[in-house]
Amino acid sequence: MLEILQYEFMINAITAGILASIACGIIGVYVVVKRIVLISGGIAHASFGGIGISYFLGINPIMGVLPFSLLSALTIGTFSKRTDVAEDTIIGILWSMGMAIGIIFIGLTPGYAPDLMTYLFGNILTVPQSDITMMLALDAIIILVVYVLYKEFMALCYDEDFSTVAGIPVEKLYLLLLCLIALTVVVMIRVVGLILVIALLTIPAALSREFTDDMRKMMFLSISFGIAFTIIGLMLSYYFDIASGATIILVMSSFYLLHIVIKKWRTISEKPFEI
Repeated sequence: MLEILQYEFMINAITAGILASIACGIIGVYVVVKRIVLISGGIAHASFGGIGISYFLGINPIMGVLPFSLLSALTIGTFSKRTDVAEDTIIGILWSMGMAIGIIFIGLTPGYAPDLMTYLFGNILTVPQSDITMMLALDAIIILVVYVLYKEFMALCYDEDFSTVAGIPVEKLYLLLLCLIALTVVVMIRVVGLILVIALLTIPAALSREFTDDMRKMMFLSISFGIAFTIIGLMLSYYFDIASGATIILVMSSFYLLHIVIKKWRTISEKPFEI
């Protein structure tokens, strides 16, 4: 571990992983409890349109992803709440539409997009200091909003009907939650890329839910799991010279599946033997 800390790019990578884990640990709990994983995937993949437009305009792709992901989140939320269109239908439309826009604009851009794969599959080892600063700012926004509206978000996740009766502005709160998911996608894009973003958003939160029902504890556990898995994945990718984002996801998935298998085995072994 001390060996890899000699390199600045590894320090940046670990810092980016910690910042991404904080965002995922907080927002991922809401995604898992509210069961809106598909919406998160829709927002993430629709954001590819922002990458394509950014390449075409010659600006930092992160700056294109940010407004595009927020617009996608607001569109999905508004359509699902105010129209008769099924939520999964509008997600599928925006998902494919965003990807199509991205592909078209990248095709219209002269030359070759050298770091396109970074935004699709992630490359935490190439995260620059400017992106870390942006991730830190977005983390601060997420933490502040969740701290102020913690009780309201909890009511929204567990009982939307009661929240409406209690006078909580459910639709506005729901749209705000989707916007926070969009911000989290921006934070994670350099770590694992758009393709694998759902895994980092859901696996640590899903694993934390196996140990507690308290939402605050779930968030702290989810953040801890995310940081641990990211560091382990980084070390493995460094020593074996393999893709960092994919390695992080494989580490997370393996631990989660191992936990499920052990849990199932214990349940079976504790059952009384019947003849």
